[in-house]
Amino acid sequence: MSADKLDHLSRTLLGEAYADLSAVKRSVIDLIAAEAPTGLAPVLAEKEGSYWERLADRVAAIGGSWGFIGGFSAVLAAWVILNLALMPFHKAFDPYPFIFLNLVLSTLAAIQAPIIMMSQNRQATKDREAAEHDYVVNLRAELEIMRLHDKLDALRMAELSDMARANTVCLDELRAEVKALRGA
Repeated sequence: MSADKLDHLSRTLLGEAYADLSAVKRSVIDLIAAEAPTGLAPVLAEKEGSYWERLADRVAAIGGSWGFIGGFSAVLAAWVILNLALMPFHKAFDPYPFIFLNLVLSTLAAIQAPIIMMSQNRQATKDREAAEHDYVVNLRAELEIMRLHDKLDALRMAELSDMARANTVCLDELRAEVKALRGA
């Protein structure tokens, strides 16, 4: 489509010159001009991601579940109970105050926290892309509705104009008949 038509469409729908529009608004005007369906943005298609990204997502999904909390609590309870039960026999592998358990928990937290943050950052990026796509779809729908309103208004005005002409013709005929009846 020519630049003049794009500019005219932009000014009609958004009240701004095409060159002054943001990239997102320009893409909406381009879609409307091309009469192409919006569809699902390629960036929103489920990305495979690298092995490490998938692993981070999996760790975050598991670490943030009730199953993990329940299982982890059971392991902690078993660790403490086993060590307390073995303490009288001097066979405890981590006697009270459970220093090795603290080390394991600290290490787990130190590793798990950045992995979960990586997954959250990736999800935030996906959410931003989805929000931008939703904005494009909503803006396009709004602009298309405005165009439909304009077309309906034009059709209604044409219909009213035709009706006014027809009424004028009928009125002229009635006047002529009344004049003929009075003159006769």
